[in-house]
Amino acid sequence: MRFIGSIDAKTDEKGRVFVPSAFRKILKNEEKEGLVLRRDLFEPCLVLYPKSVWDARVDAIRARTNPFDRRQQQALRLFTVDAENITLDSNGRMLIPRRCLEHAGIKSDVRFNGMDEVIEIWSKQAGDALLDKQKEAGDILEEMMQGPAPTLP
Repeated sequence: MRFIGSIDAKTDEKGRVFVPSAFRKILKNEEKEGLVLRRDLFEPCLVLYPKSVWDARVDAIRARTNPFDRRQQQALRLFTVDAENITLDSNGRMLIPRRCLEHAGIKSDVRFNGMDEVIEIWSKQAGDALLDKQKEAGDILEEMMQGPAPTLP
């Protein structure tokens, strides 16, 4: 499962937004298991995880967490406590909690960005600013891909 592309949408006065149909098609099988929404750790956006992806990420963190290390336990705690179970209504809308809207600076216009196994949800303004960083991304990718050619599938 891979999400790609960037699609604009609008929230209503209650904070509901239609998940773009291109992404809903990919999520079709995951909707039965559920979706998880949390604030991003590094950027002012939200991350929508299919439940299977969320479970794999939490399992990876838990596998590296020493239960007797206070800082590691706190990191796991904060990662999971900030998450919300999300369901889509019969029209394909999701309700974004107020605290999440505030974190992302979303008033009305939103941008859904496909980000590999997850969907990021940005304010349109922040999403526009992100797209202005294409050259920076190219420079970073060039650096990452230096050396022997990677084995591509």
